[in-house]
Amino acid sequence: MMKKKGKKNLLFGGILIATFLLWTLLIQTVDVHPLGQNGTNIGFATFNCWFHRLTDVHMTIYTITDWLGLVPLVVCLIFAGVGLIQMIKRKSLCKVDVDIIILGVYYVAVILAYSIFEIIPINYRPILIEGVMEASYPSSTTLLVLCVMPTLIEQIQRRLSSVVAKRIITIVVIVFSVFMVIGRLISGVHWFTDIVGGVLLSAGLFNTYKAAVMLSIKKI
Repeated sequence: MMKKKGKKNLLFGGILIATFLLWTLLIQTVDVHPLGQNGTNIGFATFNCWFHRLTDVHMTIYTITDWLGLVPLVVCLIFAGVGLIQMIKRKSLCKVDVDIIILGVYYVAVILAYSIFEIIPINYRPILIEGVMEASYPSSTTLLVLCVMPTLIEQIQRRLSSVVAKRIITIVVIVFSVFMVIGRLISGVHWFTDIVGGVLLSAGLFNTYKAAVMLSIKKI
């Protein structure tokens, strides 16, 4: 049963990643106009510019979500610590829980995806950040939050015995994630299509991670 669910997650993850790649292609070909910073091209320009004018720029929200973007990094460090403690106690990397090893590989993949789009910008932010043009697609904060925070829910469902604690953590994580995505969307530092790209890529990567865990562990 678990293997079957794992295969479905793998298929769904692959479809989402393929959709993200298609979305990226569309952004570079549909309604492209030099309406970005310093005349840079923006795909879906009519809608993106309309939405940006609608929300305007809210630097306070940007600053809050920027600082809260450290939370997923703390989650990564916590699980890195769990893996390190297991390796020290069990005196072998091979004896670390399989799902923790998969989680580590997944986090590296997320960081790699994050870095690629910082190096190769698809488009730039609607506004300058401290006088500098920054890569905008996909929303890196959205990517980080939606890739990492669901793994916290997924891990605590297996590792905690308290039903109440599970529910509280799950609710807090969901509220936090929704706040972060909406916050980045209305802060005015991203185009609407940047957020969509971040959601698609993170959903694809997370489902692929979840599939790997399901297919690797006999009973979870």
